[in-house]
Amino acid sequence: MDSLTYTQLLRSNRSFRRLWWGQVISELGNWFNFIAGLGLVRMVSHGDAAVTTIILLARLLPFTLFAPLAGAFVDRWSRRMVMIVSDLARVAIALGFLLVHRPEDLWIAYLCTALLSFFGSFFEAAKNAAVPNITGERDLLAGNALMFSSRFLLMSLGAALGGWTAANVGYRAAFIVNAVSFVASAVSVWLIPEQETRQLGLEKDVGGTTKKPSYWSDIREGWSYITSHAPVAAILLINVLWASGGGAVNLILDRLGGIVFTGQYGISGDSAVAALYFAGGLGLFIGMMIARRVGYYFEFVGKTIGFIGWSLVVQGFLFAFIGLMPNLWLACLFFFLGRILLGAEFAVQETLLMRSVPDKLRGRVSTTDRATELLTWSLSTSLAGWSLRAITPRTLTIFSGLLSAVSGGVWLVLFATGRISVPRKWKAADLMEKS
Repeated sequence: MDSLTYTQLLRSNRSFRRLWWGQVISELGNWFNFIAGLGLVRMVSHGDAAVTTIILLARLLPFTLFAPLAGAFVDRWSRRMVMIVSDLARVAIALGFLLVHRPEDLWIAYLCTALLSFFGSFFEAAKNAAVPNITGERDLLAGNALMFSSRFLLMSLGAALGGWTAANVGYRAAFIVNAVSFVASAVSVWLIPEQETRQLGLEKDVGGTTKKPSYWSDIREGWSYITSHAPVAAILLINVLWASGGGAVNLILDRLGGIVFTGQYGISGDSAVAALYFAGGLGLFIGMMIARRVGYYFEFVGKTIGFIGWSLVVQGFLFAFIGLMPNLWLACLFFFLGRILLGAEFAVQETLLMRSVPDKLRGRVSTTDRATELLTWSLSTSLAGWSLRAITPRTLTIFSGLLSAVSGGVWLVLFATGRISVPRKWKAADLMEKS
C-alpha cells in the first residue's frame, strides 16, 4: 500500500498532527530565542567573539553529552511524559534570559542556554522514538520527511521573525515568545494518548519487575554494533568529518552577519544574521522536499554512493565561496544553494542509516551519531572562535567550507577502493523489491 501524502497524513492521523504541531510551535520559538540570544550577548559583550563562542558551546555540549543517555532513557520510560516535562522545564529557563542586562550577567545566558540544550536532548530523543509508533510502518517515511522539512522551514521563518522582532521590538519579546511556545507544545503533546507513543510489547515491559540492564550497557551495545558494521561506521565517520569544518557555521554566520555585513543597505546586524539563517533554512527545506525524487532516481541508476559523496564535496565549495562574496545577498545565495544539496544528501544518508540498523538499536545508534557529530561541532566552534584572533571571518568561512568538503572525498575513496562494500540492502534491486 502506498504511503499517505503529507496532507493526508496530517488529516487522518490525529496523534501525529498533534506531535507535529508541537514541534512546529516549539521550533519557531527556539529560533526566536537563538537569534535573540546571539544578539543579546553580542550587544552586552560589545561584539566579543569569545562570548559568542561560549554561548554556542553551551548550546552544543549538553546535547552532545546527554543525547546517548536520553536515547536509552526514553526507551524505558513514558515518552509522552518526558516530552511534557521537558517542555514545561524550558518555559522557566527561556524566561531566564530576561535577567541578562550587563556583562556580569552573561553567566545567566550561558546557564539558560545549556539547560535548554539539556532538556532539548530528552525531548528530541522521546519525539524521534515515538514517531514510528505514531505513524506506523507505512507512513514512517512521510512522517519523518515532514518532521525534518518542517524543522528546516521553521529555521528560515523563525530566524527571520526572530531577527525582525529583536531589531524592531526588542530581545525581551523574543524570549517571551519562546517561553509561550513551550507551553503550547506541552499542551499539544499532552493530548496524544500514551499507548500510541510506543509498541505494546515494550509498554508492558516498562515499569515491570524484570531486572533491566544498566543504561551504560544499553549505550555500549549500540557502540558495539557501530564498530562491527563498516557501512554504518562510514556514515558516522563522514558526519564527523563534515562537522569538523561545517560545525563552525553558527559562529561564522554570527560574525559575517553581525560584523562583516552589518550596515550594508542600512541592515542591522541582527537582521543580517537572520537573513543568512533564513537562506540556509529555506535551502535545507527545499533539499528535503526534493530528496524523495532525487533519492529514488539515484537508487534506480545505482549511484546513491556517488550522490552522497559529490553532494558533500560541492556543498563545501559553495560554502567556501561565501567568504569571497562582496555583499550579504550573494552570500545568502551561495548559502541557499549549498544547503539545498546538503538537505537532499542528509535525507538520503539518513534513510540508508535507518535501513541498516535493527529497530531495537536504532535509537541508540541514532543518538550516538548525533552526539559524535555535535561533539565535533563543539570542537570546531571552539577552534574557530580561537582562530578569529588571527584570521578574519571571511578566511574562516573559506577554510571551513573546504574542510567540510573533505568528508565527501573520503566517502568516495572508501567505496571506490573497496575498503567498504555496498551492502545488499543499499542496492537498487533490493530497494525496488521492497517498495
